Amino acid sequence: MAAYFLRRLLLIIPTLWAIITLNFFIVQIAPGGPVDQALANIQFGQTTGLPGGGGESGARASLNRASPGDSQYRGARGLDPEVIAEIKKRYGFDKPMWQRYVEMLWNYLRFDFGDSLFRSASVLQLIKESLPVSVSLGLWSTLIIYLVSIPLGIKKAVRNGSAFDVWSSTFVIIGYSIPAFLFGIMLIVLFAGGSYLDWFPLRGLTSPQFDSLSWFGKIGDYLWHISLPVLATVIGGFATLTMLTKNSFLDEIRKQYVVTARAKGVSERRILYHHVFRNAMLLVIASFPATFISMFFTSSVLIEVMFSLNGLGLLGYDATIQRDYPVMFGTLYIFTLIGLLMNILSDLTYTLVDPRIDFEGR
Repeated sequence: MAAYFLRRLLLIIPTLWAIITLNFFIVQIAPGGPVDQALANIQFGQTTGLPGGGGESGARASLNRASPGDSQYRGARGLDPEVIAEIKKRYGFDKPMWQRYVEMLWNYLRFDFGDSLFRSASVLQLIKESLPVSVSLGLWSTLIIYLVSIPLGIKKAVRNGSAFDVWSSTFVIIGYSIPAFLFGIMLIVLFAGGSYLDWFPLRGLTSPQFDSLSWFGKIGDYLWHISLPVLATVIGGFATLTMLTKNSFLDEIRKQYVVTARAKGVSERRILYHHVFRNAMLLVIASFPATFISMFFTSSVLIEVMFSLNGLGLLGYDATIQRDYPVMFGTLYIFTLIGLLMNILSDLTYTLVDPRIDFEGR
């Protein structure tokens, strides 16, 4: 089994390489990169801090003395070639694509993601500031899903085929079919000052006066801010775990040892919680890493953007809009690495809770 997990760990390297390589070349050939945006800013007069004479007057002077010429940048028409060369050098596009690619791979092997093109901070610093928000949202969502789905799944198994089973299945499936972003919009409209009630804040995980609050006040303020984002995230997560719990318990209830225990006069409650529960929960507990991955990736973009949560999803979204390539690839690298490690942890959990499972033999 150790050899299997060692191979899984080694496979992370080519998987990361393939994902980063594919996205690197796709992004490089896409129009509207940082150089194009800088040139567009000059054309539209937003020239503060750009090369070419220091500010708006220098950029306009470069426009006046420029002569039309061929350029790979559509926004560069009519600009001084020296200005274009300076902008390309600033953003690292004065080097050939293959050289930028090789340098990026070497830096990523050392977890050196460079600096943001449009923020005065390193990519690693931005990720460190954003990662706890995404992890917090993912953990709360996973915890709530487990606290609701496991008791619900057990009750559905015990009352299989009843009206409660049918109606609860209907509600969890309806929740599963509602996209998280659509439910988030509904929550904002209803409870965050959209059109009706103004009970919850719309932005961030804490209030501006968070540092001045007491310890108890900080907890309340945090829970107040995270309520709607977590609720929007978990709405579609109950169905899978509820049905998994129900089916797992049904399989155990129908086994011979349960029939034998009933024949001996053991109470149903003792059979359910002392025999069936221990065996049926193996699969449910082992699925925790996979559930966390689902919540972590699902919530990262849409929910963080909608509720202005400074997590990895919002960071990657802003970087994509701004064409901040170091931040884009840095967040993608971290997302992929966390996902691959959590998948390995999920397999490891299965083998720990049920030694009969042998991934290496399969």
